[in-house]
Amino acid sequence: MSNEIYPCLWFDNQAKEAADFYCSAFPDAKITSENPMVVIFEIEGKKFMGLNGGPIFKINPSISMMVTCSTDEEIQGIWDALSKGGSALMGLDKYPWSERYGWIKDKYGMTWQLMKGDLPIGAPKIKPSFLFANKQYGRAEEAIKFYTSVFPDSAIQDLQLYLPGENQAEGKLKFGDFRLNQNLFSAMDGPGDHQFTFNEALSFVVNCDTQEEIDYYWNKLTEGGEESMCGWLKDKFGVSWQIVPVILGKLMGDPVKGPRVIKAFMKMKKFDIEALKNA
Repeated sequence: MSNEIYPCLWFDNQAKEAADFYCSAFPDAKITSENPMVVIFEIEGKKFMGLNGGPIFKINPSISMMVTCSTDEEIQGIWDALSKGGSALMGLDKYPWSERYGWIKDKYGMTWQLMKGDLPIGAPKIKPSFLFANKQYGRAEEAIKFYTSVFPDSAIQDLQLYLPGENQAEGKLKFGDFRLNQNLFSAMDGPGDHQFTFNEALSFVVNCDTQEEIDYYWNKLTEGGEESMCGWLKDKFGVSWQIVPVILGKLMGDPVKGPRVIKAFMKMKKFDIEALKNA
């Protein structure tokens, strides 16, 4: 199983507007498909979904996108574009971990960590980054080990823990890099009085070819978590996932069966491929 995994951003009926904004902010970005509910777009080869979900959930800094830039001009250009209507969480400056780094919240609430650095050949420029804060503080290492146990083609690439005498609690995760099915992620513990934690406004879609794959991911990721509706679930850390059959888009696009398929899956928690085909 080497399933595609990509982030889904929840918007209050601004998905197309936000996708256009991101595609204007990054040099290599494009919208690949859209309908009234969903916009699919790519930034630097990384797939994103924008969902018109309404006002229920708001994006917060618990999951950001880490962007590696190769030049000062590149990082400044992206920073300036994302700053329009947004605000800096950490100003673009020199820090101990990077000669040029900044953390920006854009006007839709999405946060981006921009860092100047060198990427290995073939490495992605953008990767999601988890901040384990508030009630989840101190669980970043545990989460990395859990996720890499769930996804078959996975590996922990780097774990840096706070040492005695450093400015944070010993043993908490300073920074971690890991791979899930060839998709790169990072994570860290976030000490301090943060008023946010993971929610449904940023979820991860896992595309599945078979019912066996859907059952596997659903059962593994709901251990200690909770089921929701329409293929959504929360894992034991509060991170939201959508376990979705690849065939769903084709079935929904059928002019005859589409409405019946939508009616059928609106009643489902875990997706049932055969029930969708027979709708």
